[in-house]
Amino acid sequence: MKRALSIDPGRFRMELVLEQVGDTSDGMGGEVETWSAVATVFAGLEPMAARSVFGADQTLETVTHLVTLRQEEDVRSGMRFTKGARVFDILTVYDPDETGRYFLCETRENGR
Repeated sequence: MKRALSIDPGRFRMELVLEQVGDTSDGMGGEVETWSAVATVFAGLEPMAARSVFGADQTLETVTHLVTLRQEEDVRSGMRFTKGARVFDILTVYDPDETGRYFLCETRENGR
């Protein structure tokens, strides 16, 4: 018998905006990538790892976070969470214990 994962919902204090990408006409025959809000969620945000990569005379900072939230049908990889100017690209989404209660999202925050 599978044991349910113990997640404290009291950790869901971070308000994040879930966004999806779309294309809009640029008025000159091309398209521009635009992001639009899909939902506002409360989640737990936990830093996992940080690294710096140097190349082409610049340093790129990457921080990965684990976002834990109640199951939200709209969440998919390729979307992103935002909190003010901070952007968290969603890399993976999974149900850790297959109970349909929570999602864990591995995300990447660039430029921090």
